[in-house]
Amino acid sequence: MNSKYIKENSNDVVHHLEYNAERSHLIIPEYGRHLQKLIDQATIIEDDVERNKAAKYIIQVMGSLNPHLRDVPDFQHKLWDQIFIMSDFKLVADSPYPIPSREVLQLKPDVLQYPQNFPKYRYYGNNIKYMIDVANKWEEGEMKNALVKVIANHMKKSYLSWNKDTVKDDVIFEHLYELSDGKLNLIQSTEELLNTTDLLRTNKRVSNKILPVGQPKILSNKNLKTGKPNPIHKNQNRKPL
Repeated sequence: MNSKYIKENSNDVVHHLEYNAERSHLIIPEYGRHLQKLIDQATIIEDDVERNKAAKYIIQVMGSLNPHLRDVPDFQHKLWDQIFIMSDFKLVADSPYPIPSREVLQLKPDVLQYPQNFPKYRYYGNNIKYMIDVANKWEEGEMKNALVKVIANHMKKSYLSWNKDTVKDDVIFEHLYELSDGKLNLIQSTEELLNTTDLLRTNKRVSNKILPVGQPKILSNKNLKTGKPNPIHKNQNRKPL
C-alpha cells in the first residue's frame, strides 16, 4: 500500500502541534515565523560557501517582502543589518556592509536638556532669555540701553499675546530684572514702553492668517465701492437653444 494513503493517527498529529507560547521569541515580528526559521537554519550551516549563499537568498526574500523600501537609500544595508539582528548576531556571513554589534544597538542616547529654564514665564519664550543674556554681556552705553528697551517692548508684546488684556510697565520691568539676575534694572527709571493699544493692534495684524497658495477666495456679490449687488450679465439669463 502506498505510504501517502496511510491514515494518520489524530493523537500523533495533535502531539506535534506548535503553540505560540512554546515557540521562540520573534526578534523582528514583521517578517514572520518562517523567515525566522530560515535564518536559524542558515546560522547552523557549517559550510561557509553554502551559508553565504543561503544568507543572500534570505536577503532577496526580505527585499520582496518590503517592496516599498526599494526606493529608500541604503536599502540593502538595512536588510543585512536586520538579518544579523534576527540571528541574534550568531550568523557568520560575508556582508558587503559593516556588521552591527549588540553593544552599539544597546547604547542609549544622551538625555536632552530642556532649554526652558524659566517655566514661570513661558509666554516670553526662550529667545527673550537669549537676548537678555546677550544684553548682560554688553558694555554700558546707548547701544545697550536701546537693546534693553527693545527687549522690554518685546516682553510686553508677548505678555499681551498671552493675557489679551493690559499690563503695566512696572510688571515688565520686574520680570526683566528677575530674568536678568538683577543686571538689567529699569524699575526706578522713567522709561515708558509702547502703548498697549498699539501692541494689541500689532498682535492682531500678525495673527491674521494668509490664505495658502491655490485656495480660492470667497468673493461677495456686492460691489465693493457702492455696496450694491453686481449687475447680472445680460447673457446669463439667456435660455439654452
